[in-house]
Amino acid sequence: MARQERAVRTRMTILAAAASVFDEYGYDRATIGEILARAGLTKGALYFHFPSKAALAEGVLTQQFSLTAVESSSSKLQELVDTGLTVAYRMRRDPLVSAVARLSLDQDVRAQFGTSAITQWIDATGGLLTEARKQGELLPHVVPAETAWQFSAAWTGVQVYSQILAQREDLEERVVSLFRHLLPSIAVPAVLASLEISTARAMELGARSDVRVREALAEELVATGG
Repeated sequence: MARQERAVRTRMTILAAAASVFDEYGYDRATIGEILARAGLTKGALYFHFPSKAALAEGVLTQQFSLTAVESSSSKLQELVDTGLTVAYRMRRDPLVSAVARLSLDQDVRAQFGTSAITQWIDATGGLLTEARKQGELLPHVVPAETAWQFSAAWTGVQVYSQILAQREDLEERVVSLFRHLLPSIAVPAVLASLEISTARAMELGARSDVRVREALAEELVATGG
């Protein structure tokens, strides 16, 4: 195996191990020792890629968009729905996505890195809503920036409640319910009627996401000479 390929695989192994520890214990209680144990690597190998626990947390946080990207849709509201459903699917199955959610709400992490993990999602949602308005998908009263804030806050509340009350076992169903409650207040009727909002779509999108993540890793390995 080429040296660069090993480096990429090692880095992803470390991130996955760190994510599982951060997700289980939170940032403050997570230890380098536990991360090393789960990664099955030496301290030298870890510090070659990430010189500190803070760097590990930052590395996990940078994965949030690459792991949950969806295909572009002619309907930007459908793209918004698809993003929410894909995140819900991956949050239950991918420690990296789950850890991003926990770290973004962690007071110690915000003290070091600020609120960018949250504001980036608000901005991304606002961008989709702005495009939706240009395409005539939104009711006249909708202000994309305000709606993005409300949607993002509501989504976060849903995932937190689902985690506390059901260990996220019902997360896809709760996110579907969220969209079905909120979208009638912003979408024009014709667009609303055309949207696909279901747990079945979440499973379909999740399967596509699994494939894209594997392909992205393979492309990264090829790009590094693996």
